[in-house]
Amino acid sequence: MSQSRRDFIRKTAITSAGFYMGASAFSAKSYRNIIGSNDRVRVGVVGFSDRHRSSHIPCFMNHYKELNFDLVAVSDIWKKRREDGAAMWKEKMQHDVVACRNNEEMYDKKLVDAVFISTADFQHALHAIEAVKAGCDAYVEKPFAETMEDNRAALKAIKATDRIVQIGSQRRSGQNYIAANEFIKSGKFGGITMVELTWNVNQPGRWRRPALLGQLKEEDTDWKRFLLNRPSDSFDVRKYLEFRLFWPYSSGLPGQWMSHQIDTVHWFSGLQHPRSVVANGGIYMWKDGRKNWDTMTAVFDYGPVNDPGTGFQVTFSSRMHNGDEHPAEIYYSNGGELNLITNKVSPKGGLTKKFADEMKMEPNLLPELSLSEAEPVIASANTGGDMLTSNHIRNWMECIRSRQKPHAPVEAGYSHSIATIMTNAAAHTGKKVWFDEKTQEVMAGDKPFKY
Repeated sequence: MSQSRRDFIRKTAITSAGFYMGASAFSAKSYRNIIGSNDRVRVGVVGFSDRHRSSHIPCFMNHYKELNFDLVAVSDIWKKRREDGAAMWKEKMQHDVVACRNNEEMYDKKLVDAVFISTADFQHALHAIEAVKAGCDAYVEKPFAETMEDNRAALKAIKATDRIVQIGSQRRSGQNYIAANEFIKSGKFGGITMVELTWNVNQPGRWRRPALLGQLKEEDTDWKRFLLNRPSDSFDVRKYLEFRLFWPYSSGLPGQWMSHQIDTVHWFSGLQHPRSVVANGGIYMWKDGRKNWDTMTAVFDYGPVNDPGTGFQVTFSSRMHNGDEHPAEIYYSNGGELNLITNKVSPKGGLTKKFADEMKMEPNLLPELSLSEAEPVIASANTGGDMLTSNHIRNWMECIRSRQKPHAPVEAGYSHSIATIMTNAAAHTGKKVWFDEKTQEVMAGDKPFKY
């Protein structure tokens, strides 16, 4: 690419809102790179994880023949997972699959056109940068980023290319969520006044890997490559395999679960991030050496940054010691509620005639209706090995061919990451956290939050 071409892409990649390029804004080069309908798309795996095994594989298998995709390579720095991944995909695809020691080896060999990225939480953004710089489209699991430094770097890198990047926020491909978004945006719901998000389980083994801890040896992996840009640390098998329990390798509850639910708030409201966040919690039950909380509540203020007199509150609460794993998302207005547990809109809690008459006001009650073509919320142990994820992966595959904008573009990942980083900052500092629009930094008091 010529230097002038690079300069052009750099200048047009980021707008004053910093970060949005329309779906039709393709360069001539991007049109030349569109894969023809008869060309097979070669897909690779970045991280043969539990998420990939239980969710990506069955969903990809639902669509790969019809859309003419192939799975050709697996990259994983742990020898066992690398070999297990190549063997499993060989059985699925009925041909040899290349096992790569790391992403550099896979990209240098020019093996793939697109990749699934399902590595440790803190690695997603950095691996997305590697993928697009190698010319690959990518399906990137959430949370997209766990620090603003990584978040900004990945957004900039992706927006400087014409690659199709789908963030793994699969709710955006669910018919019930699509219907909810359309209903709220139509104005029929009224203004959002509050949102309650909950995600509760009773699983002492959630995010633990006791059966694998004895199988991982330092000589069989690349610990320095695992750490990427995190501080130097001695090899720790638990941090490697149970990373969701340890900061700065994962924020735990905010990044793993809240990122799914807070994304719908951004989507439905059109707001990109909270104005402020406070959080509290602790490790109340599972005293197993983890550092990330097993119980938390976060409270968000949402609304236009330049109009503090308007907006709404969002609460997120999660516990890992009591619950049936049925995530709840309830949106409230003055006229009732939109409940994504039941997939119904109802006048429950709306302004009744009795109380409206007292203030010489008109009653405000929503109708009873079901969200069209609704799909139930399913939260299995892999948080999405269901129709939502299948739809979402298909959307990514279709967009690779059409070069159209996917349901969950990089901007969605950037926004949910701001919210999760703000929550993590509030949890670690005990302060009311806010977001600096000018610097794109999460601020705890008067200082940017750093790990």
